[in-house]
Amino acid sequence: ERIIILDTTLRDGEQAPGASLASQQKLEIAFQLEKLGVDIIEAGFPIASPDDFAAVDAISRQIKKSGVCALARCIYKDIERAGESVKKAKHPRIHLFLATSKIHLKYKFKKAEDEIASIAKNSIRFAKKYCSDIEFSPEDATRTERSFLFRMIEMAVDEGCRTINIPDTVGYSY
Repeated sequence: ERIIILDTTLRDGEQAPGASLASQQKLEIAFQLEKLGVDIIEAGFPIASPDDFAAVDAISRQIKKSGVCALARCIYKDIERAGESVKKAKHPRIHLFLATSKIHLKYKFKKAEDEIASIAKNSIRFAKKYCSDIEFSPEDATRTERSFLFRMIEMAVDEGCRTINIPDTVGYSY
């Protein structure tokens, strides 16, 4: 079997206080990640800003060995922007996320589990119009009831997601 290295420095690394990278800096780091043999570079969150879109787009155009991934919420506008940003990548990927814990469903979305599952399923199908390599993350997975978490994972796999990420989004699990 083969271990696949996915690096989130260019996207998740910017969430650290005081950390901010310009497009050119992200591109320089992406070249170094590719030299290191990183399989997938999660290059950014294109809907977040025009500069983030530009960075993911530039990385997609210039990185040839590594896959280039763009993050998107399960919102069509996000997915369109992510899809556009990776369309020139040799190996494009879209990483979709949607909160699944009861606290998020109740207070953030005010939606039932079935509605959230439907949003995720439709988002995965929509993202596949842009590329075949889709990653799915049930946000706040460690606080999600296991039966619903397993249901979401199963659905994502059935819809063709190649990678499932189980994030401890809010640092609940230790």
